[in-house]
Amino acid sequence: MEIRSVTFFVDPSRPLEALALAARDARSAFAEIGHAPQTVRLATTPFPDWLKTPGQLIELVTWCQDSGIDYLALGPVRLDDDGAHLNQLVTILATHEMVFASAEVADTDSRIDTGRAAQIAALIRELAVLRPDGFANLFFAATANCPPGSPFFPVAYCGKASGPVCFSIATEAADLAVEAIRPARDLPEAQARLVSAIEREAATLVMVASELASRHGFDFGGIDFSLAPFPEEARSVGAALEAMGITAVGGHGTLFAAALIAECIDRSRFPSCGFSGLMLPVLEDMTLARRAAEGILTIGDLLLYSAVCGTGLDVVPLPGDVAQEELTGILLDVAALAVRLDKPLTARLMPLPGLAAGDPVAFDFSYFAGSGVMETKRVGAAGLLSGRDRIVLSPR
Repeated sequence: MEIRSVTFFVDPSRPLEALALAARDARSAFAEIGHAPQTVRLATTPFPDWLKTPGQLIELVTWCQDSGIDYLALGPVRLDDDGAHLNQLVTILATHEMVFASAEVADTDSRIDTGRAAQIAALIRELAVLRPDGFANLFFAATANCPPGSPFFPVAYCGKASGPVCFSIATEAADLAVEAIRPARDLPEAQARLVSAIEREAATLVMVASELASRHGFDFGGIDFSLAPFPEEARSVGAALEAMGITAVGGHGTLFAAALIAECIDRSRFPSCGFSGLMLPVLEDMTLARRAAEGILTIGDLLLYSAVCGTGLDVVPLPGDVAQEELTGILLDVAALAVRLDKPLTARLMPLPGLAAGDPVAFDFSYFAGSGVMETKRVGAAGLLSGRDRIVLSPR
């Protein structure tokens, strides 16, 4: 297991000197227990509240770079924010390589906005062509029913402008599932082994985090133990699912296996935050990437699995010519699942310029595995779904 990120949440209008000291302390404190954070990150309150000029962002990015902050999340464009803020994101993400952002298609009050879904779909298509390889969409996600405090990017944002600085931890822990499941003699033993591993690792992280919080006068927000993968067989969520007996992820039985692993996270005792569910990012997981390239794992499958676990649709490689209407429909599907099931979900969709369904995908990026462009249905949201309506779906 590794720490993917220690994420600090702050209103950027506040003095940040103490945060820089805490960030350095966090790196060394977790390194002493053998879990040096891969990244230390900063997530702000939603940028429409405070970002008035490009100079403010340049100043904040420079401060982050000088203070050892690896990545910066600007928070979401919320449903009640002017849609013009979405246009700002094209310039922001084209200019600053360390910056992430998001936009709500559904909020935590069960509201879904069909017009905003269409605007976000248009933004995804615009971001896709900022770079020849379509990589810019890595830094943006549509969100549905996502509260503040999640340490994973791009969804991370700060929900309070006052009070102590808060920080939380995002783990990269798919290897715990692989190690727990492969030697197990039956499903109960596999679950028990995984719960024990999660609780053991979490206890160590909480001990260090609590000491950091006390030392700096910060709040510790918890751990998002979503079993994030790395593109190696030993650190693959897909490999853990297949170790349960699934011939190939995407085949029948995968939903059941995913639910079993997700329940292990729910059953484990630790201070949780964010998704704390099974994370299925296609391009970040060697097995998922392979099954997507083979056509066994589909977008519909990923949506189905999100109903019992998961974070939604994450780093999904799509045809470069995917229509705005189809992206809108996908976003509305994610929003409906999130609101009706009352769970946070996101969509980080990556149309790849010049590529069609089935074409090979390869990025020069250590966190991505080789894969193939996933097929879409080539139909999308039209008629009443293409309007500019804001509706409320009640959770079941």
